[in-house]
Amino acid sequence: METGGTGALRIRQVLLFFVFLEMSRADSEPGRFSVEEEMKSGSFVGNLAKDLGLDVGELFSRGARVVSNDNKHHLQLDLNTGDFLLSEALDREELCGSIEPCVLHFQVLMKNPLQFLQIELQVRDINDHSPVFLEKEMLLEIPENSPVGAVFLLEGAKDLDVGINALDSYTISANSHFHVKMRVNPDNRKYPELVLDKALDYEEQAELSFILTALDGGSPPRSGTALVRVVVLDANDNSPEFEQPFYEVKIPENSLLGSLVVTVSAWDLDSGKNGEISYTFSHASEDVHKTFEINQKSGEVSLMASLDFETIESYSIIIQATDGGGLFGKSTVRIQVMDINDNAPEVTVSSITSPIPENSSETVVLVFSILDRDSGDNGRMLCSIPEDLPFILKSSVKNYYTLETEGALDRESRAQYNVTITVTDMGTPRLETQHNITLLVSDVNDNAPAFTQTAYTLFLRENNSPALHIGSVSATDRDAGANAQLTYSLLPPHDPRLPLASLVSINADNGHLFALRALDFEALQAFEFRVGATDRGSPALSSQALVRVQVLDANDNAPFVLYPLQNGSAPCTELVPRAAEPGYLVSKVVAVDADSGQNAWLSFQLLKATEPGLFGVWAHNGEVRTARLLSERDAAKHRLLVLVKDNGEPALSASVTLHVLLVDGFSQPYLPLPEAAADQAQADPLTVYLVIALASVSSLFLFSVLAFIAVRLCRRSRAAWVGGCSVPEGPFPGHLVDISGTGTLSQSYQYEVCLTGGTGTDEFKFLKPIIPNFQTQGPGKEIEENPTFHKSFGFNIK
Repeated sequence: METGGTGALRIRQVLLFFVFLEMSRADSEPGRFSVEEEMKSGSFVGNLAKDLGLDVGELFSRGARVVSNDNKHHLQLDLNTGDFLLSEALDREELCGSIEPCVLHFQVLMKNPLQFLQIELQVRDINDHSPVFLEKEMLLEIPENSPVGAVFLLEGAKDLDVGINALDSYTISANSHFHVKMRVNPDNRKYPELVLDKALDYEEQAELSFILTALDGGSPPRSGTALVRVVVLDANDNSPEFEQPFYEVKIPENSLLGSLVVTVSAWDLDSGKNGEISYTFSHASEDVHKTFEINQKSGEVSLMASLDFETIESYSIIIQATDGGGLFGKSTVRIQVMDINDNAPEVTVSSITSPIPENSSETVVLVFSILDRDSGDNGRMLCSIPEDLPFILKSSVKNYYTLETEGALDRESRAQYNVTITVTDMGTPRLETQHNITLLVSDVNDNAPAFTQTAYTLFLRENNSPALHIGSVSATDRDAGANAQLTYSLLPPHDPRLPLASLVSINADNGHLFALRALDFEALQAFEFRVGATDRGSPALSSQALVRVQVLDANDNAPFVLYPLQNGSAPCTELVPRAAEPGYLVSKVVAVDADSGQNAWLSFQLLKATEPGLFGVWAHNGEVRTARLLSERDAAKHRLLVLVKDNGEPALSASVTLHVLLVDGFSQPYLPLPEAAADQAQADPLTVYLVIALASVSSLFLFSVLAFIAVRLCRRSRAAWVGGCSVPEGPFPGHLVDISGTGTLSQSYQYEVCLTGGTGTDEFKFLKPIIPNFQTQGPGKEIEENPTFHKSFGFNIK
């Protein structure tokens, strides 16, 4: 047992190092031996020591052994003699099959040193297999009218041997009708063919039998047999014949599926199976098979698919009638498809121009073709477009049309046209196709910008903040794109003295107007300028509009008192006789306001008086009158504070102080000196606005009253004026301001108002008061002048 275990271990070691051993013997010449198959076990194969020149003792001492890749021990080595012996009988067909030659590979393993010797053993074939037929009986059905020389294939036999022992030939038993012929295929396989040597006759012999023998090339040859039975078939002597050799049928293309197209009919003189006829399509195209179907028994041809005249106008079908014996007859069926109006006209656009420039005329905007797949009247077509479009349709070459513009288009009137091309055929019923095309009109800069108003009036309150938005101008352009993008600008003013650039600015993108600085109503009440709007077309178009800015007055000027003057050193004293009646006109406060409207409406109010209740001020005209009768107990001197307030919001005001002296008569020396009054009337600088205000206050009514009083006074006395001035006849000149009253005090105050010229400041200058002569109450008597009275006031009356 130990020796057997050691041997197995050594064999495993040999196998483990097999790869290295293969490399060690790669250059050695192998030993070749041969043996016939089926030799008994122990049969001598050859002597290893003799063939390879090895010492027998060396084989024993080095422990030579036979090994193989498949680990099968077909050979064994006798170490004492060096002979190769068969371990078992070898079957070449099992080992190699049909491979020739059959070579087995072995290795002889020797140790110390380790060495491998390659051995090749060729197994030679012997004829140990006979040819075998897979079918032991073969049946052939051959018509009796088969021609002499006809060949019929037979199944071949199979032989497992190779080489000379393989299948070699075929023979048949003796007969007078057939002989056998062998055919060799490209794969070297041999098949028998049966050749007819003599015509068969069913009535003479309906069946024949013979033996087919297969022989191999061995010595002696081996064989295999099979029975061949030949059944003679009755001959079909008559072919079918059709009633008509040619059928012609017309069918509408809208025929229903399954409808009968035509029925063909044929007959056969034979009887039985040979007289049974079946109908089929012969050499029919795929379209025929898809569209039609034939009943094999009745010969009825039916419609299986829809017909289309425009695709296939006619079908030619060969119908074959075949009897049971294989004979046939043929007939041709021509099916003509009748056209119906089932195809609407088609419109194919070849080219299109869109958008179309609006200023282009007689331009080809569309090229298209029309097609109707029907024929005859069904394929005749009429083409039209709506009449209310600025396009015309022109026929070109066959079935080609062009669509052209009649004249220049106007994008502003219509920027898009939907053109419907209508094509109608002449079939019954008529079919119509409409093809809609949208044509765009591209813009050309042919429209100037248009302002929404030709003139704009904007209102701006004075003393505004700089950069104040005062309004907007807006213009539109009927063009599109860049042709409609507008830019606003200020145009140079007609009056070069107007500093427009420092007054307003305009946003070039949206037309917003802004005041650049604060405006003063008293300096500038309104101004006009022009704005322009220019598009971005090429060439650019523009338009302009007039903008008038009306400055609104704000109550930013307080009333200014013209009379009595308040800037002199000596106060103005009004004389009132103690005998004055209630309502006696003491004086009148004259004031102006540089503002306008209700901001210049003035009201007067007595704020403070030395003796309340003695005097009153009329709120609307500033007249100061006595409120009651004077008495001896009343103080001789009175001081009145009058408030002058405008009607603005908020209201502005000024105050003036009046000095009133109560006298028993005008002979009292209490009149102020005329020189002092003249000195107080020195020219104070006033603006031209005060002149305007003074003119507005001195209403026509006041002028009329003063004129009436002045005329009466002039008629009573022709006294001379102080300082060389006299009262003229008729109305007062325009440079005089008359302040008169209708109270009990019959006196009239007149002031000459002069504008100093040449100074550029337009100032008011109050000249000397004009004091009339006083008259006595009695008719025809005058009050005697009191020199002391005149001297006390600085007057010198001559």
